[in-house]
Amino acid sequence: MKLNIAAIAGAGLLALTACAQPPATPDAIEPNPSTRSAEALALTLGEAIRFETISEMGNPDASRAEFDAFRDWLAASFPLVHERMSPEDILHGSLWYTLEGTNPALDPIVILAHQDVVPVEPGTEDQWDHPPFSGTIADGYVWGRGTLDMKGFLVMAVAAMETLLEEGFTPERTIHIGLGHDEEVGGTGAIAMAERLESEGRRAWFVLDEGGTSIETFPMTGGPVGLIGVGEKGFLSVEVTARARGGHSSAPPPETAIGLLSRAVNAIVDNPFEHRIDHPVPDMMRALAPEMDGMAGFVMARPVLFGSVLRGQMMEDDATRATIGTTIAPTIITGGTVANVLPQEARAVINLRLHPRDSAESALAHMRGAVSHLDGVTIEPVGRISDAPPISATSGRAWEIIAGAAVSHLPEGAPVVPNLLTAATDSRAFKDVADHIYRYAPMRMEMDDLSRIHGDNERIRIDALPGMVSYFRTVISEAGMEG
Repeated sequence: MKLNIAAIAGAGLLALTACAQPPATPDAIEPNPSTRSAEALALTLGEAIRFETISEMGNPDASRAEFDAFRDWLAASFPLVHERMSPEDILHGSLWYTLEGTNPALDPIVILAHQDVVPVEPGTEDQWDHPPFSGTIADGYVWGRGTLDMKGFLVMAVAAMETLLEEGFTPERTIHIGLGHDEEVGGTGAIAMAERLESEGRRAWFVLDEGGTSIETFPMTGGPVGLIGVGEKGFLSVEVTARARGGHSSAPPPETAIGLLSRAVNAIVDNPFEHRIDHPVPDMMRALAPEMDGMAGFVMARPVLFGSVLRGQMMEDDATRATIGTTIAPTIITGGTVANVLPQEARAVINLRLHPRDSAESALAHMRGAVSHLDGVTIEPVGRISDAPPISATSGRAWEIIAGAAVSHLPEGAPVVPNLLTAATDSRAFKDVADHIYRYAPMRMEMDDLSRIHGDNERIRIDALPGMVSYFRTVISEAGMEG
């Protein structure tokens, strides 16, 4: 018997699914066709795509004119949001919107999106059916960089708030919308927004950001599934340095710096972190079991009994193996400058995506232990470090609002399940100032759409846009009036 466990992961976005009991379904707020027709929303999104808001690591002024123009466009396109929520510019780029609630005793909610997009790889522009920053509307889609990641989410969320304000919406609970400017290169804007919330002595009831989504044909079940991110992996890069005697290459010592570095990298890779099926994977398997036929469904319904079999199969695939443990990926190696000179140092960078059971501190100790027998080798962290945030609850009122809204906007009978992302989002910056963090973009996608994220021919379905607005209206109104 061979289960298609690999189908769970799907390009890192669908990295790990887990189930909770079916949430209560709130009454959906019906779309207002005059303000939220698919065609009107598509035109608005197409305009947003034309701003080339590309962020660069270490260059906060990159594309500054484009970001400033995009901010002006937001103000003109959503005047009530701009007027009522008075966006604060944080770090000259990120926008922090606030709609004060009438009951200051209630913790606020935060909806996050990011303005920045990844660049198009030079030389690949002709591989796009439509120019990547044209915002072309054709064949039932809006085309362009950022339609999926994540101006589609951003524009529909702000549009939802605009229509609520048009109707006189006054929440009891404060609503924040945070639009980061550098999520793709580190998320300093999100960190500053979280610090802004903390400086007020406030804590978010929940944060909603990108992450999981609605898959129309999920490989394991053959039908639609809504995937809501309840957690994500942490991020750690380390530099491994090997030092040895230099000199002329004609008389090398038994161990050169490059040879020592090779042994160190192999020692780290050959000592992997623990991989095991634990919370919330068993719940996921039990939840998907009714959607599967025959022996596959029988086994998935009994993850404890068949745990070793399921783990073995998950370990055979790169994507699913990544969901049950911390990954180790050597990505950079340097050493030496000319052919006949022995380098005194050689270096390698290894990137780890930390499972919630591992911390950056414990991961460093694990790797240093793996090379402790190698004299001349050191391991030090480099760049940003982010421990995995806690996994959020799949019960309680916050979950019911997020998941219940998803249920009400999915095809009847489609399951909604939480998932753990192997990627990172801006929401991780709020792990110390939020009770719950959920990651869900209410788009309708097929599995092959996942390869378009950061790839060629990124696009979003026009007929999905009104449902996205309706989803955000439901979440905002339900949470905002929750006394």
